[in-house]
Amino acid sequence: MPQQAVPEDQTIRLSWEKLSHIFVKGAEYDSRECQPHPRQLEGSWVDLTDRINKLLDDTKKNQLVWLHGIAGVGKSAVAFNVAERMKGLEMGLGTIVEKRLAGSFVFSRKHTKRSTTGYFFATLAYQLAATFPTIWRDIVLRIRDNPALLDPDKSLRDQMEALFLRPLRSLQGRLHRRPPMVFVIDALQECTSKAEVADLITLLAQMLRDPGVPVIHILLTSNSQTHIHEAFGKAEVRPLLRDIQASTSGEILAMDMTSRGPYVTGDLPHILTMNTEPRNACITGDLSTAEELLTQEI
Repeated sequence: MPQQAVPEDQTIRLSWEKLSHIFVKGAEYDSRECQPHPRQLEGSWVDLTDRINKLLDDTKKNQLVWLHGIAGVGKSAVAFNVAERMKGLEMGLGTIVEKRLAGSFVFSRKHTKRSTTGYFFATLAYQLAATFPTIWRDIVLRIRDNPALLDPDKSLRDQMEALFLRPLRSLQGRLHRRPPMVFVIDALQECTSKAEVADLITLLAQMLRDPGVPVIHILLTSNSQTHIHEAFGKAEVRPLLRDIQASTSGEILAMDMTSRGPYVTGDLPHILTMNTEPRNACITGDLSTAEELLTQEI
């Protein structure tokens, strides 16, 4: 006896349930897993954050805004505060309340699903569908037709194109002349695979170069590590990049990759003056311990 066909509505519901189970709740910037949340900003930290917010308010072109520096200088605090602001801003799309924060992902080597890019696009797709209900069905149908997209070992490019790029294309008309949507990606250095980080940056740049997507900005933070510098330095990435560096001296210097001119400078309270253990490790020359301790800070 042939099996009875499953009603379409049920297959769609089952596909959404699959995505909701793959979605990494702890990767959202304000999740319980990310507590304690970064501190509030003061002084020059506020000036830097304001400058980043101005970049993210640009309605003319897509951007990768990269904030980087040594561990503990305050990058996650800035990312948290930017995400909070964007979550509080509406797109202005009539009766549907859609926020400018379209998604966030905080990497962490302490948590298996947050230490890899395998769950990255599925997690952002879930948040995107929740923020923009008009593309919910599009995302779910793609999962129904190709359930392997949710496999963390699936090609990252395939996941990006099906779960991220194509749904974003369908928003272009709806978001025309609206404030740009924003994604916040924190602590890239916590991804344990250097190759995965490089691939992710390349694919995000590919998505932003696509003429069919609306204006989108992505804020990314990381430590200043060679493999991340190399990934952002690729020819296909550089035209989209806004490079903002937090210096080791506690001074923030923000640079535009095109102009190479300083945006913001200022004396900032460095975490080494506030935390005895990392400070003592630096003084004694135990830099590996200092790096580990500082990574757990802001």
